[in-house]
Amino acid sequence: MQATPSRAALPRRSWLERLGMISLKRDELVRRHGRSNSRFLSFMGARVHYLDEGASAAGGAPIVLLHGFGASLDTWDGVAADLAREHRVIRVDLPPFGITGPLRSASGEIATMDLPAYRAFIDAFVAALGIEERATFVGNSLGGLIAWDYALRHPKGVDKLVLVDAAGFRMRVPKHIALFTHPLVRLTVSHCMPDAFVTDAIRSVYGDPAQPDAATLRRYADFFHGEGTREAVVKMVPTLDFAALDVEALARLHVPTLVLWGGKDRWIPLAHANEFVRRIRGARSVVYPELGHIPMEEAPARVLADLHAFFERTTGAALGVAG
Repeated sequence: MQATPSRAALPRRSWLERLGMISLKRDELVRRHGRSNSRFLSFMGARVHYLDEGASAAGGAPIVLLHGFGASLDTWDGVAADLAREHRVIRVDLPPFGITGPLRSASGEIATMDLPAYRAFIDAFVAALGIEERATFVGNSLGGLIAWDYALRHPKGVDKLVLVDAAGFRMRVPKHIALFTHPLVRLTVSHCMPDAFVTDAIRSVYGDPAQPDAATLRRYADFFHGEGTREAVVKMVPTLDFAALDVEALARLHVPTLVLWGGKDRWIPLAHANEFVRRIRGARSVVYPELGHIPMEEAPARVLADLHAFFERTTGAALGVAG
């Protein structure tokens, strides 16, 4: 597996930063967490951070990796380098997270990231990269929702679809996200958000809450403390109405689909994996009994093995109704 490009050593933080009482400038996030191969695109009022690695083999589709709520493109580190040996692999910091941060209007107002905003964003991103051929979309959580919605809207633009603990069906919003709807939190979160809250949230998405190391927890905390991110989350969370999504439209998908799920997912119920498989024609599923909401970060080797098997099984054939 290729090594992750080196980044600058992370500086010690003041108690003000650990309490989330100051926000980190985007340039500082680039210095701390950017890479030698980081790329940027400016559109929709943001400087969008992404990586474009590897090259597709003859006839192979590029792979677009989309992360979930509160995460960043770093969550794919354990699988991206290996996939890039045979594929062009593109991953992006979805707004308002990671180095990208929030989208803004011409007047500088932070955009509300509801589904229409994410549709506009992913369409603009794909167009800006000039991805004219069919691409494989792999999405986790919120990124999974964006991926299957994109496949429905662009049926000729998707070669394969992988949903990893994907959002979409009616559900109770996880407590760490629902907290942003509390009036007192909404008033104070931009001024104070202790590391302890971020740490507890990240541990909750792992099957083994003790697994995330200090560097991982630090990365998540830094990004949540990014300038404008908390304010954008406050605007975003009230729009998370999964009951309004047309999940019955999934029956229209004619694309090879793999559903991967952590059996200990505390954020989205395992039953939702079965709902995706039931609705998407020919979809197959793999469940990891002891893993949580982000299996590709928690056990990347296992996820890689299933991705490679899926890609090999579905390459070069018209398998829209396979399974």
